[in-house]
Parts: sequence; C-alpha cells; structure tokens
Amino acid sequence: MKANVGTIDRVLRVIVGLVLLSLVFVGPKTMWGLIGLVPLGTAAIGFCPAYLPFGLNTCGAKKG
Repeated sequence: MKANVGTIDRVLRVIVGLVLLSLVFVGPKTMWGLIGLVPLGTAAIGFCPAYLPFGLNTCGAKKG
C-alpha cells in the first residue's frame, strides 16, 4: 500500500471531509454527513483505493 495522495490533495480531502461531517451537527442534520469520514480517512493514511484502477498518483514520490 504505497502512498498515492499528495499534500494538496490531502488538505482538500480534510476540508471536504470536515464540511460533510458538519452536516451531522448543523444544517440539515442528516446522517449522510458521515460520508465525510471517507475523505478524512484517506487523507490520514495517504492512500486512496479509488485511485488504483485509474493509475492516479498525486503524491510527489516517484514510482519504481
């Protein structure tokens, strides 16, 4: 499991995750906001399984 999520990608995932998670507590107060845990988790571990089939890698590390 190599890192495939870069720094900017991680920051954006944290922001999106927190915004979605806030839907549980404010606004419509819907449990759909728990979807925000997915981008927060992928940002925390630096790996996104959805990137694998497409060969995406936003991490600056070289493959090899």
